[in-house]
Amino acid sequence: MGYETVIYEKVGFVGKITLNRPDRMNAINSVLATELKEVIEKVSQDNEVRTVVITGNPRVREKDGKTEIRYCFSAGWDLSEASAIESPAEVIAALEVPVIAMVNGFALGGGCEIALACDFIYVSDNSELGLPEINRGLLPGWGGTQRLPRRIGVAKAKKMILTGDLAGGQEAAEIGLADVSVPMEQLEETVMAFAEKLASKAPLGLRKVKEAVDRGSDTDMKTGLQYEQEALGFLTGTEDFQEGIAAFMQKRDPVWKGK
Repeated sequence: MGYETVIYEKVGFVGKITLNRPDRMNAINSVLATELKEVIEKVSQDNEVRTVVITGNPRVREKDGKTEIRYCFSAGWDLSEASAIESPAEVIAALEVPVIAMVNGFALGGGCEIALACDFIYVSDNSELGLPEINRGLLPGWGGTQRLPRRIGVAKAKKMILTGDLAGGQEAAEIGLADVSVPMEQLEETVMAFAEKLASKAPLGLRKVKEAVDRGSDTDMKTGLQYEQEALGFLTGTEDFQEGIAAFMQKRDPVWKGK
């Protein structure tokens, strides 16, 4: 199935989603939000996908006889569309497999909130991330007021949200907003190497680890430990657990079935 504003491809066990509205800096309108949710639903039903990467296409224009490239993940909610848009960040956060945001250029407002909904954020040094909604009399309503404090701490999050200030790629990594910042030319190679490393692990294990950590983070230690034991009990009853033991004993790489 073709999409107007999203490109989806599978690279081995990695699902790659590219926001593709470059003339609008991948600003999120109702079409992009709907198509992104449809792709996420497709990914969630594909057991072959073990890791997901989300990125954005750059804007390329010819100006004064020169090619002008403006890199962007997403400039956020498209303010030219007056109607409210249901957040696509929540369906991303609900994915059972690890999700990596690959940010090259701007990730602003709703674009930054989509990145925050991912498990990992990798950025290029030339990126700029932030939640400038306060400058339009708004607040980041796609999870920004909740996810940013959990990532960088309450005081730093309040400062970013209340001022609308942006963080460059290296600063984002220093304050914990991003996990890794690398030169632009190294970004895709770095992200895909990490995505493929994750995808090489036991698929059921990946899902259960993410579930246990996410559920445990929203509760007390005792309840979180119960979630952990439930996940462990489930995994010890899988074929992949038996394969993992056999591969260890036979000194070979495991062949996972996701069963």
